[in-house]
Amino acid sequence: MSERTGRAICVGEVLIELRRGGDGRFALSCGGDTFNTAVYLARAGLDVGFASAVGDDPYSDAMLALATAEGIATNLVLRVPGRLPALCLMESGQSGERQNGEHQVRYWRDGAPVHALFELADWMRIAEALTAAKLIYFSGITLSLLSSNSIGRFLAVLEVARRQGTKVAFDGNFRPRGWKGDLPRTRTVFLEALKRVDIALPTFDDEAVLWGDPSPEATVDRLQAFGIGEIVVKNGPNSALVATAGAQEFVPVPEVFVPVDTTAVGDGFNAGYLAARLSGSEPIQAAGAAHRLAGHVIRHPGALVPRAGAAMH
Repeated sequence: MSERTGRAICVGEVLIELRRGGDGRFALSCGGDTFNTAVYLARAGLDVGFASAVGDDPYSDAMLALATAEGIATNLVLRVPGRLPALCLMESGQSGERQNGEHQVRYWRDGAPVHALFELADWMRIAEALTAAKLIYFSGITLSLLSSNSIGRFLAVLEVARRQGTKVAFDGNFRPRGWKGDLPRTRTVFLEALKRVDIALPTFDDEAVLWGDPSPEATVDRLQAFGIGEIVVKNGPNSALVATAGAQEFVPVPEVFVPVDTTAVGDGFNAGYLAARLSGSEPIQAAGAAHRLAGHVIRHPGALVPRAGAAMH
């Protein structure tokens, strides 16, 4: 990893989550893929910031309070008067898997302020912080949320940041519904993003759907064509494939657990990997740490393991 000192910044969405329990009642929380990763990075003791936009309502206040309680810097979360954050309604199957994929996760995102994150009045404050960071982390969901103008500005900022020594990590985290089924546009945006990535953390199932990859090795080959020097392909309970310059190795899951809830397992894996790398571990050892955190997350309901049971490595 870069020797540059400074903050890791996660870019994306934090939203209101309503989760139906077994008794039919709904529990209120908040989350989002890159936000979940930010929480687990902060729990590992890293200096973490989160870049996003929310409203000026009580739910947005609660989101910022949670981030602060988790040790995440919120100075890059822009507040937009009169707007509300997105809402997500989640229903899980008996095994912890989401039933029928995204069909049991419903979103209300129209009008959420994060859509115009890099068009808001203070967007340059975020841009300046990103160019001074040690690590920038974002996902395909981040890209799906942003307007075309915001995507263009964000990718330009990534170019500047990389020239100044920042490392950029990306998880494709492809969700068809977020792209309204427009695969050509999705691929076009991803192709531009991948030109600006140092560490890729894809999930094989997602890559197979979006690109038709027949195997994790094919995913590695495709991503290496962009010059990405560090790739970790997640593959559920199967071994993760770690690829660096001239070497590939499958890192097995230490122990396969019956899932309580698969929400945020990939987010936890990414946090475990990046935290270990930022702490000086080599990629293979970092993948082992990532598996261990993912195994911890999958044994708890919801995206965030209660702090009393939180563990990183």
